Amino acid sequence: MSLTIKSHFASPTYLSFTTKPSRFTGYNTKIRPNSIYHFNPLKLTYYQPKKMQAPVQYSPAPVIKSSLIEPDGGALVDLVVPEGERGAKTIEAESLPKVRLTKIDVEWVHVISEGWANPLKGFMREDEYLQSLHFNSLRLKDGSIVNMSLPIVLAIDDETKERIGSSSHVGLAGPDGDLMAILRSIEIYKHNKEERIARTWGTTAPGLPYVEEVIIPAGNCLIGGDLEVLKPIKYNDGLDHYRLSPKQLRKEFDRRNADAVFAFQLRNPVHNGHALLMNDTRRRLLEMGFKNPILLLHPLGGFTKADDVPLDVRMEQHSKVLEDGVLDPETTIVAIFPSPMHYAGPTEVQWHAKARINAGANFYIVGRDPAGMGHPTEKRDLYDPDHGKKVLSMAPGLEKLNILPFRVAAYDIVAKKMAFFDPSRAKDFLFISGTKMRTYARTGENPPDGFMCPGGWEVLVKYYESLQAEEATQQPAAVSS
Repeated sequence: MSLTIKSHFASPTYLSFTTKPSRFTGYNTKIRPNSIYHFNPLKLTYYQPKKMQAPVQYSPAPVIKSSLIEPDGGALVDLVVPEGERGAKTIEAESLPKVRLTKIDVEWVHVISEGWANPLKGFMREDEYLQSLHFNSLRLKDGSIVNMSLPIVLAIDDETKERIGSSSHVGLAGPDGDLMAILRSIEIYKHNKEERIARTWGTTAPGLPYVEEVIIPAGNCLIGGDLEVLKPIKYNDGLDHYRLSPKQLRKEFDRRNADAVFAFQLRNPVHNGHALLMNDTRRRLLEMGFKNPILLLHPLGGFTKADDVPLDVRMEQHSKVLEDGVLDPETTIVAIFPSPMHYAGPTEVQWHAKARINAGANFYIVGRDPAGMGHPTEKRDLYDPDHGKKVLSMAPGLEKLNILPFRVAAYDIVAKKMAFFDPSRAKDFLFISGTKMRTYARTGENPPDGFMCPGGWEVLVKYYESLQAEEATQQPAAVSS
């Protein structure tokens, strides 16, 4: 993915990082008050108070809370059963027909239960599924529209459908068989895989990561209903303390007296170009009059491709970025976004933005080709690299989203650091793609000084060295067999 941000209220300016994902090679199983301005498709309006003609007496301005941007559909849902009711609910779940969840299904249970998909209260029934699939949004009972660009569904096979029979409720069991939830007032309907793939990704070409891992092996039916999760979802991988729910994040923003929250989604290590972007975002927000903008550094923590850097390595690398002072810990919150990754371009970036609205972020940094990837069978981008940011500015239900302008950043070989690109001295700038960065780490070659903080780079080098050692031990075993 390459990151580009275009100004909607100044001359066109961009920040670009080329980090194109390579072809899918399997599932990465390693544990490792209102906003100050709004967008609509045509116009940006910047609100400023009118000048006072004479001195007036006034009360102190109210403290601006992170709740200045409300969750979609009203109050955040919390679908985890209260502790005092868990015993009885577990006994009930044991008596119901069971649906076995995959690891990625559990990630979606996590997402739904905490309100990331607010106001969704369970896996989609057919009417919700069709609205999401065809309109990228849901119409609520009061007539309002919320964005919902990705269908959040649970697939079952014919055998499970037969076992459910006429039951109105089912128990949901994790991959290890432990009961995790009850799905109530269920509806079972057809899983038209080809239609789902074509409308979500815009292609049915083979090699789409989420499609290969999730949809093709899935059953031919979908089951929707209201979720009751028996206890909070935990992964016990040493990273659960980073998995802050939207409710917890909003509380933390309030504790820090944030008057603006800008979210940065990523699934790659942070280099100094990313840091330049994030630090300059905060500077611009301060210039706009905000007193305490807070960065939500929000790496995606669900399913990713096998050749993406694993979550535990990325989190260690991110912590080094803060330790080395590249980002300020006092104005940065690092948390994990639990969603699986689809690599579905403009369709998926709406989901990423919507989820951050529910978490309380009112500014979102959108890049060039967000959530995109290379075409799985052709040597080209799967999506137009500019469509993601354009779609976000027009998407129904995302009117609360604010996008900030940036220029191109690249490595300045004279200053020996990441800097904003100066066309008048273009020969002095080097563009280092994500692929090139990974090649440096794999081969043990150091990138130019100033590209990434030393502590963060060391984490990546050690990770790729461990991969090479693992591959070396597997090759003799393969030969002997």
